[in-house]
Amino acid sequence: MDDTTNPPIPFGLTPPEVLASMSGIDFLQRMFAGEMPHATMMRQVGLVGGSAEPGFVVFRAIPGPHHYNPIGSVHGGFTATLLDSAMGCAVHSMLPAGTAYTTLEFKISLVRAVTSDTGEVRAEGRALNVGRRVGTAEGRLLDGKGRLLAHGTTTCLVIQS
Repeated sequence: MDDTTNPPIPFGLTPPEVLASMSGIDFLQRMFAGEMPHATMMRQVGLVGGSAEPGFVVFRAIPGPHHYNPIGSVHGGFTATLLDSAMGCAVHSMLPAGTAYTTLEFKISLVRAVTSDTGEVRAEGRALNVGRRVGTAEGRLLDGKGRLLAHGTTTCLVIQS
């Protein structure tokens, strides 16, 4: 799926009954199409777009000085938020209507420093296994040249309605 152009990004909450009425991939594709809101947290990380297909989700964001920690680089929470979102949504993309998920744990490894000079970054989440109770995924954060900035894994609890 092409993630180079996206409509203006709405942020907000989706009512639970609306979420329960569609599959994970339907919700995510509608979210990236601008028909459903993104999590309000994504406004804080500078989300500029993304895409979703079954088992694979991309979030694109632009780090800036407002994401810095006191030592002059982008705070690890920026990377953690993007990877947690991409990996969790990769699991979500595999779930049927009436099923939800929540992150049980995730681990990330920071490989390169991210600064405002890094430019747009791409968080990729790929589902590894999604069962009735547990889903796992891996993620990578890449810069515009395809260099690895961070990587991680997650375990999600699958919740049947």
